[in-house]
Amino acid sequence: MTQTEATDMRDASAKAQTLIEALPYFQRYAGRSFVVKYGGNAMGDDDAAREFAEDVVLLKAVGINPVVVHGGGPQIGAMLEKLGVETRFVDGLRVTDKATAEVAEMVLSGAINKAIVGSIARAGGKAVGLSGKDGNLVTARKVKRTTKDPESNIEKVLDLGFVGEPSEIDTTIIETATAAGMIPVIAPIGSGEDGHTYNINADTMAGALAAALGAARLLLLTDVDGVLDKAGKLLTDLTPADIARLREDGTISGGMIPKLETCVSAVEAGCEAAVVLDGRVPHAMLLEFFTARGAGTLISAP
Repeated sequence: MTQTEATDMRDASAKAQTLIEALPYFQRYAGRSFVVKYGGNAMGDDDAAREFAEDVVLLKAVGINPVVVHGGGPQIGAMLEKLGVETRFVDGLRVTDKATAEVAEMVLSGAINKAIVGSIARAGGKAVGLSGKDGNLVTARKVKRTTKDPESNIEKVLDLGFVGEPSEIDTTIIETATAAGMIPVIAPIGSGEDGHTYNINADTMAGALAAALGAARLLLLTDVDGVLDKAGKLLTDLTPADIARLREDGTISGGMIPKLETCVSAVEAGCEAAVVLDGRVPHAMLLEFFTARGAGTLISAP
């Protein structure tokens, strides 16, 4: 055997070993749903988008039912600027008047949604683009926020316009699509009982769907490794009680707080576990699901 042949044999053996290591996870998750929130920097990078699509198609191929929920905040902002529509934020949520809501629906349910569907198709999968309005998937209610006036200390109600949160979920259309071999790709838009269209935070939407589906996993792809301790070390396993303690002592702060609130809510409402992981890492989802070491921070009930 030549040196080249020996090297090829070692590489093939390593690949076979990887598949053997993954086998118990294939068996454990077969037929279960994984809800993946996809957004951020990965959506604007062609290579990252291709790798994400490949991962989703592989999950479907091994018997898992991936459900993709996508964001699109930067793209909405760019379109609003292009159209000359003023925008502002309160507590990280875009104040959404009727014009902004129409732009958000156009961008989310249109260009972004179909781009993801196309990427999955190029990777060999079959995806269907949906929004929360399709099949009565998500009924939304208006989000209410309050703030304290720093001078009078009086609480005031903030009107965020057409910003919503899920109040009811009907998973029929997701179950129908997955049973037909399709991968649902869902834009975070919902209809209210008042007939209005509401823009919903993508993390919140993904968490609500994961709970309603009794998903095996909720994945929030971010631009950090996961939850870090005060020394910058990754915390790999957390419970809701751990998260409450880390929030109280200041370890968890800023934008990680609402993400972890979403994870805790999903886990407490029926999702088996949630994971916060770095979506910029090539094939991060596969490393999380199919290796003993995993990736990111896993949140589960004790």
